[in-house]
Amino acid sequence: MEVFLGILIPFAGTTLGAACVFFMKNTLGVSVHRSLCGFAAGVMVAASIWSLLIPSIEQSEHLGIFSFLPAFVGFWIGVLFLLALDNLIPHLHVGSNEAEGIKSKLNRTTMMVLAVTLHNIPEGMAVGVMYAGFLAGNTQITAASALALSIGIAIQNFPEGAIISMPLKDEGVSKGKAFLGGVLSGVVEPIGAVLTILISQRIIPLLPYLLSFAAGAMLYVVVEELIPEMSQGKHSNIGAVFFAVGFSLMMVLDVALG
Repeated sequence: MEVFLGILIPFAGTTLGAACVFFMKNTLGVSVHRSLCGFAAGVMVAASIWSLLIPSIEQSEHLGIFSFLPAFVGFWIGVLFLLALDNLIPHLHVGSNEAEGIKSKLNRTTMMVLAVTLHNIPEGMAVGVMYAGFLAGNTQITAASALALSIGIAIQNFPEGAIISMPLKDEGVSKGKAFLGGVLSGVVEPIGAVLTILISQRIIPLLPYLLSFAAGAMLYVVVEELIPEMSQGKHSNIGAVFFAVGFSLMMVLDVALG
């Protein structure tokens, strides 16, 4: 039950964020959008370092001076995996008029949902691999550290839910459908977490690679999507400030609870 609730927490964050479409009358202002993207990026970078890359290296200490190798290899596989998905799945980033991925006849709103869905895949994997390590009895991954990551992802999913549902409403979609779009974009997280747990249970020796894989995938999303979105338009420091807020919050969560 503890694991089940843990993998659902991030999805709850996305759902609550998407529900903002029912309460916020106006569209997301540029400054608010930048702040939310910066905050989400900060959380993801901190989670990648403290919750994923450092444990990956620590679990490979028996390799001596080559303890970095599983983290290095897994990181690059994660980056290349997201790069492949980015080029294959048709999607449209918020604020952009040019679709990415293979050409398709999907409408704008569907491709906007797919863009956030693509973003959420590595987050679900990150939570899943942490709980897989806990279930395997890995002494360096505790229930508290897995929960810390899950809570951190949920916190940054809240603004993400609003980031997708509010623009969908601006595209002319009803509030109910905009909310549903936000919720659906987050469904991949618990699904990804469960699949990762099932896979990890069969290949426990590869856990350091899976941890760094999730980190590489998350950092790809940060650099490819969130940082450009928080820097669009006229120069502003607000995205950088909220990046620092998100980073420090996730760092505190991981150290205090982990």
